[in-house]
Amino acid sequence: QARSVKAILNVTTDKCYENKEWHRSYREIDPLGGHDPYSNSKACSEFVTASYRASFFNPARYAEHGVAVATARAGNVIGGGDYSKDRLIPDLIDAFRKGHAAAIRFPNATRPWQHVLEPLLGYLALCERLVTEGPSWGEAWNFGPSGQGEHSVGWVATELAALWGQGARWDPTPDASYHEATLLSLDISKATSTLKWKPRLNVQDALSLILDWENGLAAGNSPRAIVDGQIAAYTKIGA
Repeated sequence: QARSVKAILNVTTDKCYENKEWHRSYREIDPLGGHDPYSNSKACSEFVTASYRASFFNPARYAEHGVAVATARAGNVIGGGDYSKDRLIPDLIDAFRKGHAAAIRFPNATRPWQHVLEPLLGYLALCERLVTEGPSWGEAWNFGPSGQGEHSVGWVATELAALWGQGARWDPTPDASYHEATLLSLDISKATSTLKWKPRLNVQDALSLILDWENGLAAGNSPRAIVDGQIAAYTKIGA
């Protein structure tokens, strides 16, 4: 009912796809689903968005409502300032700070890792198109790393431990009570070819930015100053 709204972008997750442990990357046209409640809820969010688009923001009636609606499915997002519970990077940093070995349940699970600034740039580019060009952009979009950004959980933990130093380490602690997909990869060709968006950082870059964040906080810098500096540096890459 807010007449000022011209674009709606619902960000869900790469886990909204029905995971079949494929070795190929998931495309926007692949079936949605989810074994666990989290993944399934994100697939449901995609369905609800599609329903609202068809019912209330139908592209055929765009001249009446003026709202374009899209969804974004991002890969595993990492970055400084994330201290959420039960997430890989925050759990690793917490263990490293305390001098403990980080417990990793699924070290062999492969994920499409990307720094948070990467999909954010994609979201902004997509929203700009939704506003200026309308419902022709109102679809589902994948935002993830290039093929070099797909690594196992254990690989990421090892890389971050090496950057951290000071005896940082992790141990595999399998837990059969949790379900976790082994393989997950996103096909981002739609965004790179049509939206002209592309990743600018590799995983090592992303991990280095996380360490810069932690070191900046330890030096007494404000989170706002740190993030502003990282955004400024990021926007100059490939510009």
